Amino acid sequence: MTPTIRALSAGDFDAWEPLWQGYLTFYKASVADDVTRLTFARLTGGLLPMGGFLAHADGKAVGMVNWIMHPSCWTSGDYCYLQDLFVDPGLRGGGFGRALIEAVYAEAKSRDCSRVYWLTHESNEEAMKLYGRIADRSGFIQYRKML
Repeated sequence: MTPTIRALSAGDFDAWEPLWQGYLTFYKASVADDVTRLTFARLTGGLLPMGGFLAHADGKAVGMVNWIMHPSCWTSGDYCYLQDLFVDPGLRGGGFGRALIEAVYAEAKSRDCSRVYWLTHESNEEAMKLYGRIADRSGFIQYRKML
């Protein structure tokens, strides 16, 4: 199957939400329904530098990616944070994840960003095989404090 990628739009909630839930399940996380709806509104509302793409196969949404643009102290161009990426488990390895990432690359380039970056869990070995082919590993380790 050849991936078809298109920008996420306000009418895509019913296609995006099951993929979002799959992503959360994969990471053993949960997000309240009101935050899920707020997130989708932010991604599609056009008021914030956020957006997403859906991957389709045979007319069905099978993958999603969400991105956020933000300024950097190190460059004149913004950075693009690829925050969430998920492909239906039965279709992994079929080029959908790569096509979604490349759509984010194109979006970031069209906005004169100087970098696209993302995080993944150290246990996500299958995804890291793809990431190692299409991006450079930074070597940085994330620290965080939940507030």
